[in-house]
Amino acid sequence: MAISVSYHRNLAHRSFKLPKWLEYSLAYIAAHAIQGDPIDWVSTHRCHHRFVDSERDPHSPIYGFWFSQMTWFFDSYNLTRKVCPNYFNNYQKVERNIFMFYMKHGYPDNVTDLEKQKFYRFIHKTYWLHPLALSLLLYALGGLPFIIWGVCVRFVLSLHFTSMINSVCHIWGNQPWNTGDLSKNNWIVAIFTFGEGWHNNHHAFEYSARHGHEWWQIDNGWYIIKFLQVIGLATNVKLPSEKQKMAALNKSKPTFLRPMID
Repeated sequence: MAISVSYHRNLAHRSFKLPKWLEYSLAYIAAHAIQGDPIDWVSTHRCHHRFVDSERDPHSPIYGFWFSQMTWFFDSYNLTRKVCPNYFNNYQKVERNIFMFYMKHGYPDNVTDLEKQKFYRFIHKTYWLHPLALSLLLYALGGLPFIIWGVCVRFVLSLHFTSMINSVCHIWGNQPWNTGDLSKNNWIVAIFTFGEGWHNNHHAFEYSARHGHEWWQIDNGWYIIKFLQVIGLATNVKLPSEKQKMAALNKSKPTFLRPMID
């Protein structure tokens, strides 16, 4: 939930505004998904949209399914080269290390809005201390079983579900919008990812807080945002107009379950 609502829709795309106390709270919860701190996650995702399905895309299936599903996440050299290319202009090439787990060796240039805020700089510098503190708390409460289920199993499942948006939703599904990339809508992924599986919708309208445009497109992330809007906590909620939808509509017949061509 927090990855979808906070990291993705609120921080990466600024689809809506929240009071700072709530924005920071949701971002802190998302940090415990162990998918990186807000600065690193947002910089990678913005790079994905800027260079979608090209050589600069951090996790495109043009390099194969497993690269977009898992390998990119554990390859710090790849992330540095694609997200922080200026690093190699100023420093010597770092050794390739698949155990550096979502850490970049340089600084991206597309997250200045987050870097200006002390909270996000603090989480960036102390990131691993927070999941560690949660692990210690869980161990104190329930011992090894709580660590296995509350940390290990949770991390593996959330990582694979999130990565399915990078892999499955760029390979299989339908593409009602002419986005010029491989993004697809996949209802199965949407169910498990709070609506993130409506990925072609998202690429067509990156700024939109709502990914499931039709009533039958289940989008739990949007339901949470809508609830926050109703009670007055979410403001400046961005949605595509009917005119914008008509301009982006792909007039050709949608392609379903299109396989990746190597």
